[in-house]
Parts: sequence; C-alpha cells; structure tokens
Amino acid sequence: MTCAFTGHRRIEVAHKKKLGNLLSRAINYAYEQGCRRFIAGGALGFDTEAAREVLRFRMSHPDVSLVLFLPCIDQDAEWSAGQKDAFGYILNSADEIKYLADEYTKTCMKKRNMAMAEECDMLIAYASRSTSGSGQTIRMVQKLGKPVYNLYPQLEKDSF
Repeated sequence: MTCAFTGHRRIEVAHKKKLGNLLSRAINYAYEQGCRRFIAGGALGFDTEAAREVLRFRMSHPDVSLVLFLPCIDQDAEWSAGQKDAFGYILNSADEIKYLADEYTKTCMKKRNMAMAEECDMLIAYASRSTSGSGQTIRMVQKLGKPVYNLYPQLEKDSF
C-alpha cells in the first residue's frame, strides 16, 4: 500500500513544534494500515517535513520507501541555497524519483497532484483551505474514493 502527502508550503508558526510528532504518529498509523511506500511531492513546507519524517521512520523500518513525485526537473531553480541543500538531502535519500515534466509548465503541478492521487491508497494532508494545490489534491483523492487524513484541524485544535 502507498501513502501520499500534500500540504501548504507555509506552516503556521503555532503548528511547527507539534507537527513533527503528529506527522510521526500519522506515518506510524499508515504503516499499521499496510503502507510501506510513501510519496512526497517535493515542495517546500509540509512536503519537505513529511519526507524528512519518512526518512527518520525508515531508519527503524527498513521495509519503508520514500518516493518523490516532482513536477519538473528544475523545480528548485528559484530556491535559496539553504532550501536547495535541505532538498538535496531528501533527493539523495529517496528510494525513487519520478519527474512529471522536464521543465516547468502551467500544468506540471496539477499533473503531479493527479499522479499522486492515482498512485496512493491514502493521503495525509496539511491543508487549511480548499483553494490551494493541496486542496486540489485532496479533492482528487476523495473523488477516487480514498481516505484523507488532514492534520491541520488537529493542530489548530491543539494550538489554543
């Protein structure tokens, strides 16, 4: 089974301290449900945090794999040096990398989101609004009849 991740690039300040623990629990839950393959979309923010957490989890669960579904080869062209370094670690540690386009196009993000929706058996999300790329991915997964676990509401509840 396969679990995918989608989420906002900007993580709320109030959520940052608790996100790692909640992500760890969500990954463990997916593992208990039979997921051994985890897909991250490679964006900054939640995708990066999820990929790092899968890599930590893989250290004690060697049967787990991290697959990156990237919208295009040069997706990090506008990123800072620090962001590229952090992404480079994830890129080099991934078990598999799938590029949806050779270069950025107006549709490569949507293609990446659809590929993840089709490939996964469940989705773990961090989304506060439906009018985002993450919201689009959630709708795609739901339309395919697959479960979505959105961590954002839990973090909002725990923040106050």
